[in-house]
Amino acid sequence: MSEALIEGRTGKWEMVLGLEVHAQIVSKAKLFSGAATDFGAEPNTQVSFVDAAFPGMLPVINRYCVEQAVKTGLGLMAAINLRSVFDRKNYFYADLPAGYQISQYTRPIVGKGTIQLDLPGGETRSVGITRLHMEQDAGKSLHDQSPNETYVDLNRAGVALMEIVSEPDMRSAEEAAAYLRKLRSILRYLGTCDGNMEEGSMRCDVNVSVRKPGAPLGTRCEIKNVNSVRFVMQAIEYEARRQIEILEDGGKIDQETRLFDNAKGETRSMRSKEHAHDYRYFPDPDLLPLELDPAMVEKIKASLPELPDEKKARFIKDYGLNAYDAGVLVGEQASANFYESVAKGRDAKIASNWVTGDYFGYLNKSGLDIATAPVDAAKLGGLIDLIADGTLSGRLAKEVFEHMWASGKPAAAIVEEKGLKQVTDTGAIEQAIDAVMKEQADKVAEYRSGKDKLFGYFVGQVMKRTQGKANPAALNELLKKKLAG
Repeated sequence: MSEALIEGRTGKWEMVLGLEVHAQIVSKAKLFSGAATDFGAEPNTQVSFVDAAFPGMLPVINRYCVEQAVKTGLGLMAAINLRSVFDRKNYFYADLPAGYQISQYTRPIVGKGTIQLDLPGGETRSVGITRLHMEQDAGKSLHDQSPNETYVDLNRAGVALMEIVSEPDMRSAEEAAAYLRKLRSILRYLGTCDGNMEEGSMRCDVNVSVRKPGAPLGTRCEIKNVNSVRFVMQAIEYEARRQIEILEDGGKIDQETRLFDNAKGETRSMRSKEHAHDYRYFPDPDLLPLELDPAMVEKIKASLPELPDEKKARFIKDYGLNAYDAGVLVGEQASANFYESVAKGRDAKIASNWVTGDYFGYLNKSGLDIATAPVDAAKLGGLIDLIADGTLSGRLAKEVFEHMWASGKPAAAIVEEKGLKQVTDTGAIEQAIDAVMKEQADKVAEYRSGKDKLFGYFVGQVMKRTQGKANPAALNELLKKKLAG
């Protein structure tokens, strides 16, 4: 476990973190109705009588959503419970028309599992999954449409969610961020949630407590509905500091639900923490216990894709990559596939350096993704081929890549058009060396009298004369001979 202790006035403190992630299941219909789930639809245009809780309407389970939850459980190396129960979680809110949410409590569909975190330096460690249960989402209250009234949009009401609850195994904001990124990566590989936190299809409740190292667990506070990895980290840092200051001043932590104010970077109290009995859970009388066929679970298991951890292990073994580079490349399925296309039949390490370095750098700067980038895998592979056959030096290749990104043209066309071919003709390189040595006769004398460090200066001067096109290996070899006299 990585040590991430916080220094307070009374010594060191340890934070203890557990995350509850609400992940919207990728499905064309809701959990208990046939209403659509498209994001961004006009308010109240995707609501069935079931979602609006009209009298006499009965929920009917969406089999596809159940399969998606099972697939996610298997991807988290978790136990699949062949018998689970839907409960009613009772509370009143304007955007919850029935006055209860259909959820799972004592008998969830998925039990204990584990996630491997990818930490800096290629280090990994495990975080336990307590459970995954299915539930329907509530609607949305809109407070910014009118100065005097709150509007209610029921488009989200009844949308299928998976609540994925971790064990309190994390000890720093960085570990929480690594957990969220890894979970999102797994969900996207599986195709069970798109992981889009900005659109609300993945939301996070953060449980934070602090204690002296080795002491019993402290009282926790839950920070609700944080919608980005960056905000999760900020909320944890602020909340841990807040609790430490209270405890060091002799106060006590109240168990409560808090909100994170993105603008101010602070948490504030929302309500005292409710307990399970406050919700008066009981099995939903309209839904029979959910019984899974073991053959269906096995069929889903057999259909699982190669997941990030397996892919990372294969990249290390087959391509000779280090753990860090392999971890970066498998973070998204699209980047892993892109890399494999570029590396096919080429030097795997050079391909990795180009993809994780220049290519990802340009993607970030331009705000594009692999699907919309002007340079595809074939074009990047073509550039690497020109380095391998000596047409381009590493420096020239970077210049060519810049032109490729701006124009979308292949490397060979740009080399031809701009005259950027590397000079491998030893006669031309010799001529350039002779000219430099003639101009810099005093420095040649200094070099020959023992100032070896001037060698780099001569390399730079010859490169300048050849506009950076001289083959570096040929240049170094010839220059050494000439300077040796």
